[in-house]
Amino acid sequence: MANRGNKDMRTYPAIFSKDKNGIAVEFPDLPGCLTCGKSEAEAVARAKEALEGFLYVSERDGDHIPAPTSFDEINVKKGEAVVLVTVRMDIVREEEANKSVTKSVTLPNWLNKLAMEAKLNFSGILQEGLKKKL
Repeated sequence: MANRGNKDMRTYPAIFSKDKNGIAVEFPDLPGCLTCGKSEAEAVARAKEALEGFLYVSERDGDHIPAPTSFDEINVKKGEAVVLVTVRMDIVREEEANKSVTKSVTLPNWLNKLAMEAKLNFSGILQEGLKKKL
């Protein structure tokens, strides 16, 4: 089941069920953590993304994260399957910390014109300046 001693590796059971549009995925321990895919491969990939996002936001917001239910305790209906989905939260946190964000800056038109003529990289210069300042 889950590696409960390792906070960075999380495994939760997901219920996969087929419908006319593809495969629906829900995590019974995590209300609202739902996704779907057109194929089995896409459903598995999206289940991993959904679990990563749900756990990341829950951690960030300080929400209670329930322990995963044991695989053999999940009851499924005919046509459903239980799939264990594992994510590495240390990797998710690092990716989120290094994700680029868009910021607007205001500067005088003359300065913008000179910088554009010099073909300067605004993002690079701003990053360098912020790193130096901080």
